[in-house]
Amino acid sequence: MKAKRVEITLKEFITQRAKAENPRSVRDLFEIVRKKRPTLVEDEFIQSIKELKESGTLELELPTPKLDSYLAYVRLRSENTWFHLVVSASLATILAIYILPSTYPIVIFRWILGCAFVLFLPGYATVQALFAGRRELDDIERFALSVGLSLAITPLIGLLLNYTPWGIRLDPITLSLSIYTLAMATIGTIRRYKTPRRPTAEA
Repeated sequence: MKAKRVEITLKEFITQRAKAENPRSVRDLFEIVRKKRPTLVEDEFIQSIKELKESGTLELELPTPKLDSYLAYVRLRSENTWFHLVVSASLATILAIYILPSTYPIVIFRWILGCAFVLFLPGYATVQALFAGRRELDDIERFALSVGLSLAITPLIGLLLNYTPWGIRLDPITLSLSIYTLAMATIGTIRRYKTPRRPTAEA
């Protein structure tokens, strides 16, 4: 008596093939699956991929576009939104300090930018430089570590400034934190540029 063949679902089959074949792209995975299931249509496959991704069963990485230079990579907003936000926030803080009047209620805007500039941006830029891989930390871990590092970095910079001729004053602190934050953010983009994502589909 022949054993009854158990038919697995499309999503289960896609997951199995992704683990076994380790395709370089979603298109490659589609071709692999269609070899075994010739009647498979692309819309059905895409829907299954979306459901697997949303459930966390299948984890996908998209390819990094081919770029000629680091400057072209930095201008790629889809990859470097965080970098542009760091630069914009730093510049906005500097402008708020030296241009906006210190009268109520405008001064509240300066307080908000100043708090982010001192208590978040230095640590966030450092985290981006140290953990350039997108999967090394999740968003909550990055946020918590950013705040913790900022609380350590800012006093350390102030301590170093205390032993310089400039001392702990507004201008030296603003300039030092700006240089540090932008330098760390730039290092983060360089590390990501040198280690671009591979177009893989991993289960």
